[in-house]
Amino acid sequence: MRLKGKTALVTAAGQGIGHASVLALAAEGAQVWATDVNEKLLERYAGVANVTAVKLDVLDKAAIGALFAKLPTLDVLFNCAGVVHNGTIEQASDDDLAFAFALNVRAQMWTIQAVLPGMLKAGRGSIINMASVCSSMKGLPNRFVYGTTKAAVLGLTKSVAADYVTKGIRCNAVCPGTVDTPSLGDRINANADPEEARKAFIARQPMGRLAQAEEIAPVVVFLASDESIFATGQFFTVDGGITI
Repeated sequence: MRLKGKTALVTAAGQGIGHASVLALAAEGAQVWATDVNEKLLERYAGVANVTAVKLDVLDKAAIGALFAKLPTLDVLFNCAGVVHNGTIEQASDDDLAFAFALNVRAQMWTIQAVLPGMLKAGRGSIINMASVCSSMKGLPNRFVYGTTKAAVLGLTKSVAADYVTKGIRCNAVCPGTVDTPSLGDRINANADPEEARKAFIARQPMGRLAQAEEIAPVVVFLASDESIFATGQFFTVDGGITI
């Protein structure tokens, strides 16, 4: 029970990495607030020990403030919400970039701003941001908007870590490779040939397969726990060898 006595909040907890992380955090003893904009997806937490599910739209700053004001002091914040856009810079629109920055970057800024007062008062806290190897770490084809915004997440993570390193608050990022989530499935199925699209995603993974969400969640647990107490401002890559 590495997280007994800790309280955590996870965004985009309805499915994929967010869902796997909620279950992993709760299994280690944390009291977890599982949030998502889709209330239907949150129904899966009915009866799950140590988990409280609540709707949250991270694009709504007022809603974030209202929820965080009601919560007990959080020890852990996992910013998992995000969006992936397909295409090159030639295919990107201003609206695409604006929406991706709003969800991938600004929403993280808002939740961190909301959680910091409690963490500062307590003198402790672990903030975990969802980034990606597709960022300033690695350029991937047809991911201009996504890679640009995830690079911004890495900058955000470093900045927060630097500002609060003496305050007991840590901020790190998780950088997965390609993970077999419902979101990825939706993008694959949007292609004219889904089978070939899936093969292409697998082909860029040196291990020859996609990651499972349950293979990313242990990194989140590690960063939430005191085992990572000396780590801050770091990017934890779980990419199946993409960045070798």
